[in-house]
Amino acid sequence: MSSERINEIVILSGKGGTGKTSLAAAFSVLAGTEAVIADCDVDAANMHLLLKPDFARSMEFYSGELAVINQDICIRCGKCADVCRFNAIPFMENQYTISPLDCEGCGYCEKVCPSFAIVMKERKSGKVYTSTIKTEGIMVHARLDIAAENSGKLVAKVKKDAKDHANAGNKKFIIVDGSPGIGCPVVSSLSGANYVVLVTEPTMSGLHDLIRVYEVIKRFRIKAGCIINKADVNEAQSREIKEFLMSEQIDHLADIPYDSAFSSAMIEGKTVVEIQSPLKAQLEEIWKQIKLITNKNNTI
Repeated sequence: MSSERINEIVILSGKGGTGKTSLAAAFSVLAGTEAVIADCDVDAANMHLLLKPDFARSMEFYSGELAVINQDICIRCGKCADVCRFNAIPFMENQYTISPLDCEGCGYCEKVCPSFAIVMKERKSGKVYTSTIKTEGIMVHARLDIAAENSGKLVAKVKKDAKDHANAGNKKFIIVDGSPGIGCPVVSSLSGANYVVLVTEPTMSGLHDLIRVYEVIKRFRIKAGCIINKADVNEAQSREIKEFLMSEQIDHLADIPYDSAFSSAMIEGKTVVEIQSPLKAQLEEIWKQIKLITNKNNTI
């Protein structure tokens, strides 16, 4: 199966706490082995808590550069510290050292060093994992190192590996759990997507952030649908969200009522479709609807 025939579904929310990952994990369980799962919320990955990956294969991810000082040839002139606008080269114990948390990898210190004691080396930014999850499906996920940058590039790596596995295994779907917000990881997760599922909640901030993230999606010209989670908590706000969906021709996929089943399932380390709950049937119908929409879009 060619990559053009794979339906890549990205699940996003304009803000955290809407239930995005809980729904993405539920759809992953319902998809079973017909989908490859990509956890692209690399800054705060938590999908593994529900899908139980085995972390069987891992590889280090390098992106950007870090300055390194060879103390054997450093003449302690201090020129590097003078030009570093990030204050990343403190003088400690009679030598200049690089603070990895502060170094931005600009390379200016290397340029001004008269003794050529500073070199720029490729920087380790995190790890990428390929796992088998409890559905026996494949999940590609990652962990960004503390204070590391280039999360957008790490997302791109996760997506590439997921697509490679989907092609190799003739999978029908790639389910992508994206980051909340509108930052670089979100932009990276949208590249190559066929359909976006937006998850929101009926609050003023929920609507505001839904509008913001959809402005990003429109630039990619990707068809989108929306699930209003906890829709019955504020019915007036839910109606306002529905008016926005209609005005932008966004598919209104479902209203999910507030239900403590999400929390109960999470405590057990399960998705809501793995426990006894009326929400299971509703989520099964939503997943069928998403599959029908994406299959139709892919044949146009």
